[in-house]
Amino acid sequence: MSSSHDTVNPALEKWAEVSDLKVRYLDWSGTGPTILALHGLASSANWYERVASILNGGYRVIAPDQRGHGQTTQAAAGYDWQTLTSDLIALMDHLDIEETAVLGHSWGGHVASNLAARFPHRVTKLVMIDGGFQDGHLLPDATWETFKERFSPRNVSGDREQFLDRLRVQLSDCWGDDLERIVQTMVYADEEEQIRDILHPDSHAQVLISMWDEPPSAVLPRVSCDTLIIPAGPRADRADSEYSRMRVKMVEAAAKVTPNCQVTWITDTIHDIGYHKPQELAQVIREFLVNA
Repeated sequence: MSSSHDTVNPALEKWAEVSDLKVRYLDWSGTGPTILALHGLASSANWYERVASILNGGYRVIAPDQRGHGQTTQAAAGYDWQTLTSDLIALMDHLDIEETAVLGHSWGGHVASNLAARFPHRVTKLVMIDGGFQDGHLLPDATWETFKERFSPRNVSGDREQFLDRLRVQLSDCWGDDLERIVQTMVYADEEEQIRDILHPDSHAQVLISMWDEPPSAVLPRVSCDTLIIPAGPRADRADSEYSRMRVKMVEAAAKVTPNCQVTWITDTIHDIGYHKPQELAQVIREFLVNA
């Protein structure tokens, strides 16, 4: 199956030994300023392929597999915000990047906002792509148990073909050969040929503790750089659901406490905006980086 989204400007796959990790990262080596692009939970650097190949004309895009993800070291610990952001500073130092704009998708938005809050002199602008605003304390029944259940690991059961069949249906209007390859960078087949997330369940659990103990309301007020939140507007059939209303509430709460913040919704799309509307997402990012 071919796709109009097939990558035009492929990245170079590179490796760096930083902190206690061997970090795998993708480098779209453009001629302009650097963008550090952070993937979501149980995802990989390859999530950015469609978007980065569009941005690449004016920017150099660096997308690492974060600790415990993709091909980067499977560390047993270190999923707190301080360690995760220190990993990124070490990578920037390794690459001689003094300062950079930072993108973060989903959980990567939380990592990105913590990077901006903890190392303000290293982050020029912050973009949170349908992420960074998910605050468990704003859930209707705001308890640790309900938060942990809502953000539990996704269902990746079955063999490889069953896994891909589910995603072909879920992502039917943006599926292509490139996406079939991209989603497989996030999983592996165990000894019984069953698909599992590369991110270990224990590591996922540590991430949730960090998200609960230090939520956006505690982090975002400390972000001083220009910030853009890009939420995914729901499809029409979900526009008035309780879930959608809760997300609007969380976006508004995040924007209210973040200095120098603007919000641009991308409408009628999915959480993985970079798969579904990469051109529109890249344009919103580029306009913010140039004009903000």
